[in-house]
Amino acid sequence: MAPPPKPQTMKERILETADKLFYLQGIRAIGVDTIAAEIGISKRTLYNHFPSKDALIAAYLERRFVSQRPSDRPPAEQILATFDSLERRFAARDFRGCPFVNAVAELGPADRAVKKIAIAFKESRRVWFRDRLNELGVADAEALATQLVLLVDGSIAQDLVRDDPAMARAAKEAAKVLLRNAGVDVEDDGAPIVKPGKPAPQ
Repeated sequence: MAPPPKPQTMKERILETADKLFYLQGIRAIGVDTIAAEIGISKRTLYNHFPSKDALIAAYLERRFVSQRPSDRPPAEQILATFDSLERRFAARDFRGCPFVNAVAELGPADRAVKKIAIAFKESRRVWFRDRLNELGVADAEALATQLVLLVDGSIAQDLVRDDPAMARAAKEAAKVLLRNAGVDVEDDGAPIVKPGKPAPQ
């Protein structure tokens, strides 16, 4: 039998509650008093773990900064699977867009700490695309990675406006076009095809 999960520390409880409230209701709309009340603690207890709301916001965004898992799937499949994951996320009732974009939109570009975290997250996603494209032997992986990130962010914005998970599918079809134009032959399932006489991408 697996050992029972360890009970959450107070810091973890505060951060989990802040994560839920900040994401669903907005950072500006939620004060530390609301978070403390939700947990059933005093503001002083909260401040013992996070000295300011700014520190709690930074910790919330860092918690959301999750690296993509390594995969043995072919690079083209991994790229297109990103859009499948988006479609599933769009269909969830609690989807409220990208937390990093939301934070910058709410707090403004003058909040340098938040903007720094947001830029780091977006760049990590772009670099992930670039690395998969390099594995496929794409000539201008930097530019195409940027275009794929724009498709991701564009589909998120469209879903928020339209409440339509199919926006992720439309973005996936556009990604296929970009990949094919870059010399990657992509099947409908996202697996690369090697034409006769053409070397497989390294």
